[in-house]
Amino acid sequence: MDLARYMGDLTLFAFSAIRNLFQRPLFFRLMVRQVLEIGIRSFPLTAISSFAIGVVLSMHSIHLLKKFGAVHYVAAAVGLSVVKELGPVITALMVAGRSGSGISAELGSMRVTRQIDALQVLAVNPMKYLVVTRILACMIAIPILTAFADLIGMAGGMLMGVTQGGISPDLYMDITFQFVQLNDLIPGLLKGVFFGLLVGVVSTHGGFRAKGGTTGVGLATTRTVVVNFLMIFISDVFLTQAFIVVFGG
Repeated sequence: MDLARYMGDLTLFAFSAIRNLFQRPLFFRLMVRQVLEIGIRSFPLTAISSFAIGVVLSMHSIHLLKKFGAVHYVAAAVGLSVVKELGPVITALMVAGRSGSGISAELGSMRVTRQIDALQVLAVNPMKYLVVTRILACMIAIPILTAFADLIGMAGGMLMGVTQGGISPDLYMDITFQFVQLNDLIPGLLKGVFFGLLVGVVSTHGGFRAKGGTTGVGLATTRTVVVNFLMIFISDVFLTQAFIVVFGG
């Protein structure tokens, strides 16, 4: 029952945010500042995670492909896995854990100290000023970070392919460009946009609905991270199936 109430409130919150999206003013500078803040905060975690994933994936692929005498195809295995699946998912998880929790804690603190009420008294729409700008920032920042994660993940795979697989850098890059096409990149970036919407809505909703002082803010932040992680994994299943139908396997 609590889950149904939470999901219903989250859905209504998302519709309210979308309705405010088309209303003026746009608070463009605030949104750009949020994009930079989210990007800078999350980039180190995203870079380290994607590099490690690329390295590990390459190590496993080399071990398997050596049995078939096709070790040079590790470039294709790593490239496709990173751009189609691991890049966007790892990026979304890092942003949800780092910036999403920060957004929830920030808005939660503003809620319990009545700063959001003060904005309404000053005739500032808090839904537009605080929520919509952060949701848009997540929708812009995550695809950009995903593109960097793809490159860094493939670089990690290349490092292992060259040092452990004995593949020349030129051959590794040739096979990567041969197998990783535009139709493989676009679904991953579109996933990033959707994950950005998801992280933005869940994180701002958690802070906006916080109550009960500092303890309530802490609980809201924890719930935001858990819900973000679960919804990223669940939605990834449906997005992957949809993109296979639209863009092919």
